[in-house]
Amino acid sequence: MLRKRLIFTLIYSDGYFMQSRNFRLQRVGDIHWLEQNYQFQEIAFSLDELIILNASRQCKDILAFADTVSTLSQNVFIPVAAGGGIRTLEEAEILFHHGADKIVLNSVLHADSLLVKNLINQYGAQSIIASIDYKANANNTEVFIDNGTSKISYSLDDYISHLESLNVGEIYLNSIDRDGTGFGYDTETIQLIKKKIHTPLIIAGGAGNEKHLINGLEIEDVSAVATANLFNFIDNGLPNARKKIIESKINIASWRTDLN
Repeated sequence: MLRKRLIFTLIYSDGYFMQSRNFRLQRVGDIHWLEQNYQFQEIAFSLDELIILNASRQCKDILAFADTVSTLSQNVFIPVAAGGGIRTLEEAEILFHHGADKIVLNSVLHADSLLVKNLINQYGAQSIIASIDYKANANNTEVFIDNGTSKISYSLDDYISHLESLNVGEIYLNSIDRDGTGFGYDTETIQLIKKKIHTPLIIAGGAGNEKHLINGLEIEDVSAVATANLFNFIDNGLPNARKKIIESKINIASWRTDLN
């Protein structure tokens, strides 16, 4: 059985890192603030993966973003995934050359299936994370692209089938309604669709404490949980969360003797 994973997601916009709530962004601090409060060389031992998303609204400066990815990936010996606004093979290549082990795709999954297939052919399915932003309602679960601003015609079930037909490596399922609330994951939707997904599933949106992370990891078909909550997991928040996860006997890697 594959081990489950704990992922931390950083949201970047125009040179700053953001706190997001229902996809509304609040500026928190730049790379210096982040390094002061999250020494990733140290807390990386509490994580299985780091995801960095470019949520810049006006101009997604790929080179500036890539420099940030490079800075954060230095001396961090866990996989780093990066994405947001990738539209060409060249932009993906820039991120890979600046330290990304994987890329995260969102809007282009809907807009350009051929590019997605070309990226998979060039870098391998294991290097591609398909990000889905969705809203659940009584009648249907709607999927959104373009930073959560544009609804597409696919239902969530149909869109998952579409992405799996492209042979993406992982699916990052993010609830817009739960995003940044700290109320816990949208387990109702996850329970409804988990058996329909044959690709490793990362869930995101809503985690505010270690109990939420544990609840997510306890769902049988969930491969990983992600949190982007900068404030609830500051200082020792991530090491403490991993300690609680390990104590819960979840099948997650334990390589720090001082966590016992």
